[in-house]
Amino acid sequence: MATLSRVPLVFSSSGVPAPSSKSIAHCNKCYSLISSLPSTRKVPDCSSLSFRSLISFSSLFSSLSTRNNKGFRRTTVVLASIADLSTVLVTGAGGRTGQIVYKKLKERSDQFIARGLVRTPESKEKIGGADDVFVGDIRDASNLVPAIQGIDALIILTSAVPRMKPGFDPTKGERPEFYFEDGAYPEQVDWIGQKNQIDVAKEVGVKQIVLVGSMGGTDLNHPLNSLGNGNILVWKRKAEQYLADSGVPYTIIWAGGLQDRDGGIRELLVGKDDELLQTETRTIARPDVAEVCIQALKFEEAKFKAFDLASKPEGVGTPTKDFKALFSQITTRF
Repeated sequence: MATLSRVPLVFSSSGVPAPSSKSIAHCNKCYSLISSLPSTRKVPDCSSLSFRSLISFSSLFSSLSTRNNKGFRRTTVVLASIADLSTVLVTGAGGRTGQIVYKKLKERSDQFIARGLVRTPESKEKIGGADDVFVGDIRDASNLVPAIQGIDALIILTSAVPRMKPGFDPTKGERPEFYFEDGAYPEQVDWIGQKNQIDVAKEVGVKQIVLVGSMGGTDLNHPLNSLGNGNILVWKRKAEQYLADSGVPYTIIWAGGLQDRDGGIRELLVGKDDELLQTETRTIARPDVAEVCIQALKFEEAKFKAFDLASKPEGVGTPTKDFKALFSQITTRF
């Protein structure tokens, strides 16, 4: 990630023509800045500014100050160059892990421009309802184009979700039974849906795709495959192989058992071919998975790699801070 450049830009309150509606419509980068300034302030037509030599406008700015100087009021706006920001789309942004990734990206607005993709308007409202959250069906590739167009990186967190059949009574020693809703089987969501995302991303020139899957994919008899007779890990692994063969720089994360716990306080572990499933360290907090997704966008050492991810118990080992070193532990591809 390039270092953000900060350039002071001075607007005078006199002698500068107000921007025309045509110029505002012509430059969306200017629009968010214009709307954020006091209504009494005049802003130059964007066509009179040298974006290449001065600065590229974005809706993100770090400070806005006004002061008097010999009767001349001046506004200084320090902007982050949009050229230095990476636009990242999180699909499955309404899920429990997806929400965390989307929120983390939003909090790092000096590094990323966040977008989200959710399945329903209700999911969009659940994560704030911002204009940067798109509603679409990953099973229909045409639905994905508006959200993916213009992004630099894609983080895929979509997954089929098994439902528990009603009537389960644990007091009777029964085992729960699961099913998938019509049209939402792993083949449709984890294979076709993820393949659609990869295809559209490749077509528009996305620079990196991070895909979160699950450990256990090397075992056809893994219990997750039996849920609802969906063979979910089989279809996930097919999509992961498709991504690895696509030519797009990728990072595939096979997460261990996901836990709703605080992140950033454990030592993370990486491995290959489900080796970690043979140990006692087979789980990981959702915020830690989210952090690894974002850190993977920042280091070349994370590209063209697929790995298992888990963590040591809290209080054991040293909390992971050096993600470059973490990714460097993996030396092989898919």
